[in-house]
Amino acid sequence: MRRLLALVAILCALASTAAAQQVLRLPEYIHAEGGSHHVQGIAFDLEKGCMYFSFTTSFVKTDLQGNVLGSIEHIQGHLGAMVFNPSDRKVYASLECKDDVIGRGLSDFAAGRSMFYIAIIDVDRLDSVGVDSEDNEMFKVVCIREAGKDYHAKVGNRDHRYGCSGIDGVTIAPKFGSRSGKDYLYVAYGIYGDVGRDDNDCQVLLRYDFKDLEKHASTVRFGDFYDGGPRKPAGKYFICTGNTSWGVQNLAYDAGTGTMLMAVYRGAKEAYPNYDLFAVPIESRPPSRYDDSEVIAKGFRFPYGSTGITPVSGGWFYISRNGRDKESGKQFCNATLYRWTGDEDNPFIQR
Repeated sequence: MRRLLALVAILCALASTAAAQQVLRLPEYIHAEGGSHHVQGIAFDLEKGCMYFSFTTSFVKTDLQGNVLGSIEHIQGHLGAMVFNPSDRKVYASLECKDDVIGRGLSDFAAGRSMFYIAIIDVDRLDSVGVDSEDNEMFKVVCIREAGKDYHAKVGNRDHRYGCSGIDGVTIAPKFGSRSGKDYLYVAYGIYGDVGRDDNDCQVLLRYDFKDLEKHASTVRFGDFYDGGPRKPAGKYFICTGNTSWGVQNLAYDAGTGTMLMAVYRGAKEAYPNYDLFAVPIESRPPSRYDDSEVIAKGFRFPYGSTGITPVSGGWFYISRNGRDKESGKQFCNATLYRWTGDEDNPFIQR
């Protein structure tokens, strides 16, 4: 047994060293330019050496030098946070078609019929610029019906159960309670930052089986409201953080430390410290009902991540630092390499 444990320790050390060497070969920055809408999410593909960017109404694929390899345009709605799944080599992104302030100008057709989707993008088939998303097998959607139910629900005199404004952050991780086993897609709610209510102080995460999502996926037809999707998620979790402005903007899981990170726009309720970033151990067991007393998330001050954070390897992440070019007026993203420390005063260190 001792020999076996020693061998495991050696293999883990070698894997850690290999991961560190791999990270050292990566660029410190990957720059991509979009259009008039700011970057919403990023996803990293280590195997093919690609980065994927969401600029709200367009999806951009680049190499690690920022050269554009392909893009999908004419996306119906608000394309948000993303994650790359190396198992099926597809990007999973949140997509909102709704009639509130977020959807204004993007999905006005959705008045009274707001719906929420996961877009499933076959990135290996994307090899040209300006591809149309409509009737395209490389861009499919599946309805997140659970979020739609909470968004449209009226509880007493309040609209939107739990303050649900839709969905945004997505990541891939094992089931809460364990660092091993099958991987699932996690989808986080957007949460209205209403300081006048007390039922919106938890982040809500849904867990889905990839097979269930793929079974219901369909191509997009503009103006249609496709409602095919799993009847229920495989799991629903409530993580008390205090209220935020629009909930979890980006979600990321680091397998090396077993930590799920939630990047947010800080809230405004005086009763809470209103952090920018929260960390939750995947081995924890968040309640499956609304509970604003069970605090398992640790908060941090960190100015980036709300417009994109994606795991790389061994505790390293690319994190979006966004802005607008003064000359062209176009929005851009500088995906910057950081190492997670978990330190209260300095949670990330730039390479």
